[in-house]
Amino acid sequence: MRDKNRENSHNWQVTEMENTTDLRFSTEFVSILDPEESPYRDEARPPFFWDLNLDRIVERIQALWQREVASFYYYLPANGACEDYRREVFGDVKNSGAYEGLCRFVERMEEHSRLRENKEKVHLDLQKSFLHVQEAFVYCQALAALAQVLEPLKLSSQGMRAFRETLCRYLDSPEFKGLQETARELISEIGRVRLTVTYENDRITVTPGETAGAYDTFLMQCFPGQNVRMHGPFSLSADLSELEQELLGLVRKQNPEIFENAERFCRSFPDYEKEVFLRFASEIQYYLSFYGFEQEMGQQGFCFAAPRVGEDVPMEAEGLYDLALACVRASQGLKVVSNDMFYGADERFFVLTGPNQGGKTTFARSLGQLVYFAKMGLDVPARKAGLGHFGGLLTHFSVEESVETGRGKLKEELVRLAPMMRDACAGAFVVINELFTTAANYDACIMGKRVLEHFLKSGCRGIYVTHLRELSKEGHGIVSLRAMLDENGRQSFRIMRCPAEESAGAAQQAGRHGLTYEQLRERLQ
Repeated sequence: MRDKNRENSHNWQVTEMENTTDLRFSTEFVSILDPEESPYRDEARPPFFWDLNLDRIVERIQALWQREVASFYYYLPANGACEDYRREVFGDVKNSGAYEGLCRFVERMEEHSRLRENKEKVHLDLQKSFLHVQEAFVYCQALAALAQVLEPLKLSSQGMRAFRETLCRYLDSPEFKGLQETARELISEIGRVRLTVTYENDRITVTPGETAGAYDTFLMQCFPGQNVRMHGPFSLSADLSELEQELLGLVRKQNPEIFENAERFCRSFPDYEKEVFLRFASEIQYYLSFYGFEQEMGQQGFCFAAPRVGEDVPMEAEGLYDLALACVRASQGLKVVSNDMFYGADERFFVLTGPNQGGKTTFARSLGQLVYFAKMGLDVPARKAGLGHFGGLLTHFSVEESVETGRGKLKEELVRLAPMMRDACAGAFVVINELFTTAANYDACIMGKRVLEHFLKSGCRGIYVTHLRELSKEGHGIVSLRAMLDENGRQSFRIMRCPAEESAGAAQQAGRHGLTYEQLRERLQ
């Protein structure tokens, strides 16, 4: 039987040393995600996450990536500069060579993490020592391979260039070189150990030397039915059988220097990982997960665009669609209706009216998603888009009565609306969907007008979906949009700039379903 190990070369030796930090290495680079810590990071998920169906999108992203990344999507960057920082990084990540290399780096770091977790589970110090060596070896391999990927790339983002510089400085440091060389030599020595295990007359003999066969075959032949609970002597399992523990002891007796060197390595490099690289391995998955999702959706025919973002950039989009709806339709092999939109220089709020089930809420969500993904530094669901920096994202969607609080629907809406209007909202993008539907039209118009006036005075831009056509005539900065019907009176899900004609739309719907006055009178005679 051939094990993974062979007789140790006695010429190799680990030098006992202090694990000091190279003075030339400086961790100026902190985060690939947030150059400035976001004040929103520890807050609860904002209401807009559910209003815009972003939770469904993130569920799809995480399911495709198969790793925990949802928490990265729950908070906005600190400011416009941080949004631009992310956008530039994402542009570099989308480079094919960078994307593939970064994915491999994440996989290697996951292997490193698994080894570290297993090291904490095993009971034998002999196992811990060898796992520590393997763990460090994989860590060094991951960083070195990533440096090779990044070195020839023409990186344009501040974040990726700063990370590459930090990585290269560390790889050139005596600290890393000592760790890498020592781990590599020790792994090489362990790999050259070969043992012959013989089972005869209920006695196991271990001798140095090459042999044919594999350890698993040996177990099956000598211990039929029991080999399933046995492992290799250097296994990651925390539950070695009594036989395996005996084998490990015999290996140590015949190769004492390797075990001594492994233990010395643990003492010399107890905490070798750099937090900056562990954090990078975690945070870079934010960009990788979204780009993988974007590629998968692109194969289904859904487009994405890198938005132009700046203070003087007009807000506009071509082929804008609801990404959450697209996630559902993609699994069914269906498409979604997209729309174009733009805000003029003096235009602040869309007031959107039209027939029920005409796509008004879907269009409003698509606008909110446009702002969200642009603020997150990612591509947006559209063929082309541009917008400015917004101070925040506020949403208010119609709610039902609360059974728990006993409040009616109008009271619930007002309770949610109050903090939006009370807190600082200057420069935010606002999405309001069907407010005050249970109030009388006169009262709803007055309250709706007050809401619009407040956000307009606060320098906000947004959209107000409503059944009240009077609000579309409120004056300067208001643009009337309408969900259109086709020539047959059916919903087209197209949103156009035109005056509100709710009554005309209602008449068309009534005629389609045989509910006009003349149709009812004829049927009832």
